[in-house]
Amino acid sequence: MPFITTRDNQEIYYKDWGQGDPVLFIHGWPLNADAWDDQMKCVADAGFRGIAHDRRGHGRSSQPWDGYDFDTFADDLNDLINTLDLRNLTLVAHSMGGGELARYIGRHGSSRVRKAVMVGAIPPLMIKTPDNPEGVPEKVFEDIKRGILGERSQYWMDASEPFFSANRPDNRVTQGNRYAFWHMGMQESIQAGVKCVDAFARTAFHDDLRAFDIPTLLVHGDDDQIVPIDATSRKAVQIIPGATLKVFEDGPHGLTLVPGYKEMFNKDLLAFLRS
Repeated sequence: MPFITTRDNQEIYYKDWGQGDPVLFIHGWPLNADAWDDQMKCVADAGFRGIAHDRRGHGRSSQPWDGYDFDTFADDLNDLINTLDLRNLTLVAHSMGGGELARYIGRHGSSRVRKAVMVGAIPPLMIKTPDNPEGVPEKVFEDIKRGILGERSQYWMDASEPFFSANRPDNRVTQGNRYAFWHMGMQESIQAGVKCVDAFARTAFHDDLRAFDIPTLLVHGDDDQIVPIDATSRKAVQIIPGATLKVFEDGPHGLTLVPGYKEMFNKDLLAFLRS
């Protein structure tokens, strides 16, 4: 399996499919690169080079005790991009991965980046504060950590329901979607699980978003039960210069995996890549 070694000697797994201008996919939490397989094949079939990595602590990458903050994640992404010498690059990120993308632009700039896509992404800020009343209450994040520490296997199975909006009438979610989520969650280390909750809950990305100087597409489902659209993408589109927001009606948080929604997203992704 292919790996790159980071500046602090951690091993980051990645997959690399196809040829052409590169499209690098950044997964959400608690997933890994496999969450992007449908999109990886889609872009590779269309003449692009699809790349996806497992964030440290997730999947097949190293599982160190620390380093679960967005500066470190952005620097890991920078190590991957530089090692593979990627240029004219489109970054595509889901959920927590949107924070990784934003911090990469804020920390390392966009000299290698052509475009950006963020799906159900957490920027500019997830947690509810007096200045962010649309955010998620702190108790929700503490309950997530208690669930992981208490019995994470059952927690991941339970969490798959709101992740995909499987609790809605006439939803399109398959049992396979939910098992895949559980399987990827179980490959994340328990330390990464709880530390990432603190990171994606409390990290503010306002300054990072202001640093964007590339065409940016935001995609968000209006039934996202994990990352509320009003606290995130509806605000991010006002901060990122020239950004566009596309709202998927009744779309869940995990829309890139759910039949029906994923085909719609893939079509929009290819159109954006070719524009």
